[in-house]
Amino acid sequence: MNLNQLRYFVTLAETESFTKAAVAHYISQTAITQQIRALEESVGAKLVNRDSRPVSLTSAGRVFLKEAREILERMDNALWRTREASTGLEGNLRIGYTKGYEHSDIAKHLRNFHRAYPNVLLSCYRCDTDMLAAGLVNGEYDIIFTWDSTNIRQEENLELRLFENVPLKVALYANHPLARRKELTRKDLKQENILFMSPSGTGDSFGDAYYIQLYQQAGYQPKILIRSSDMESILMMVAAEEGISIVPEYTHPWDIAMDNVVFIPLTGEGEREEILVAWRKNDDNPALQHFLDKLESEG
Repeated sequence: MNLNQLRYFVTLAETESFTKAAVAHYISQTAITQQIRALEESVGAKLVNRDSRPVSLTSAGRVFLKEAREILERMDNALWRTREASTGLEGNLRIGYTKGYEHSDIAKHLRNFHRAYPNVLLSCYRCDTDMLAAGLVNGEYDIIFTWDSTNIRQEENLELRLFENVPLKVALYANHPLARRKELTRKDLKQENILFMSPSGTGDSFGDAYYIQLYQQAGYQPKILIRSSDMESILMMVAAEEGISIVPEYTHPWDIAMDNVVFIPLTGEGEREEILVAWRKNDDNPALQHFLDKLESEG
């Protein structure tokens, strides 16, 4: 008994014709007849009623058909999994991302990778940026998507790639005097109470310093009511008319579910959020390089 004989038998049962089964497998009718007869000799039972038209199975043949299909399915699965494993496409990839970035296109990239490599389990973690950087250095994550709060470019053991330049928007309550503007600059916000969206849970980081510098370059020190990395709370306070905030563009879909909040583009040099992907140079997880290649191919 061999796998080809099982395949011929299953096809014969499905087509109810030696001729059609032979055509399906690109062999002669004589050859498939001989292979079915050899299978019956190996099984020790008659499987096919050859005198009936169309061809039918005996009671033993009907039992064997179920078993043959299961054997072929298990074999196909075993071969597929073995090939996948041989190319390093099994395992777990631990992905960290900064709070709020779940509203970006990251889910699309994860979905595309999962479809290409279904045996790799993607484990996702949502954290403050400083916790992401520490977790990556300590081996808790394989790769992170983050905006820089700790100057991780200085970490010699990490590789980094600019993944996305995200435009910034001003989140205002709907009846704010600036809410009908088509665009704003940081200078326009001089008199405003700022709900400061911070990349870090500490509220005092490398990333915070970058945005404070932009305020200073606009000619003033911002009036900051609170600093928070919790975007949901920031936008809720905007909706409550406690102040305004500057947030990355990927928060804009929240406008659909957030009453009394509008988003206006913020223009000016440096008005963006750089999303970096970072990973350890010595990470030997085979799924990591496949993931990086997939990200690069998707632009």
